Amino acid sequence: MTPTHVRVAVLGAAALLAAATTAPAASASSASAGQPGPGSAPGAAYKAAHDTLGPQYLTAAQRRLADAKQAEAARTYERVRTLGASGALAGYKLSGGIHQSQKTSYWCGPAALVIAQSAHDEVGGRSQQDAATLLKTNTNGTAWYGININVPNPTGYPMADALNHRLPGAGYVPKALPYTPTATDKTNFKQHITHNTDYDYAIAGNAWEVPGGPHLVGHPNIEIFHWVAIDGYNTDTAAGQVNYLDPVGGVSTSVISWAGSVPKSAHISSDTITTIMGGRGYVW
Repeated sequence: MTPTHVRVAVLGAAALLAAATTAPAASASSASAGQPGPGSAPGAAYKAAHDTLGPQYLTAAQRRLADAKQAEAARTYERVRTLGASGALAGYKLSGGIHQSQKTSYWCGPAALVIAQSAHDEVGGRSQQDAATLLKTNTNGTAWYGININVPNPTGYPMADALNHRLPGAGYVPKALPYTPTATDKTNFKQHITHNTDYDYAIAGNAWEVPGGPHLVGHPNIEIFHWVAIDGYNTDTAAGQVNYLDPVGGVSTSVISWAGSVPKSAHISSDTITTIMGGRGYVW
């Protein structure tokens, strides 16, 4: 979606992917299940009151692939956590996405797609227009769910489908998040960014920032739907902090009025960015 649409007021995944590609079946996600209660995240009540997305579904192949990747991610994360605690690691590990500033106020999705793709194949300068056409981006932005794009066997998740189309064998899957991500959701995200970074892939994150909730660095306290590429983690904290590339960074203030305070790359708590993505999710 887009930063200016505001309501004011892989196991190297080829083997896993091959094992998962059978006829699809539907299974509802839990992105917006339940109403906020005590202990809910800041902004969760706003999201519950304003969400119009409706149920989301994973195909049977996506569920199998997600389960296989999750099992491997949990195993490999323990190694990173142990080495980080021992001081054997130091600093940030990055997959190395090549930043692009979004060309229009609503092209954060296309920019995030080409940035995330470049993290793996190291090719910069791709056309955001081509990415926007593939994603079926319009002036409302790039959808998290509900759009079938022009690829073989679309699943309704345009960003996941576009990344898998452009990076054959990558095995990207969507991960929906509730308005208030749980402790398990936050641990899973740490495992997922570790897994993807270690295999030289970025995560495409769909932020939903709302008044009173947490925000990405430099973003104002308004409602913002926005795509970013998350391309690394702090090894010293076992992915307690992550690095992300923001397509708003470098954009003229004549295009996005608040862009001047937004960096191209920033560090953020992994728990915070997981909460920011609550009600939508990420593609890993």
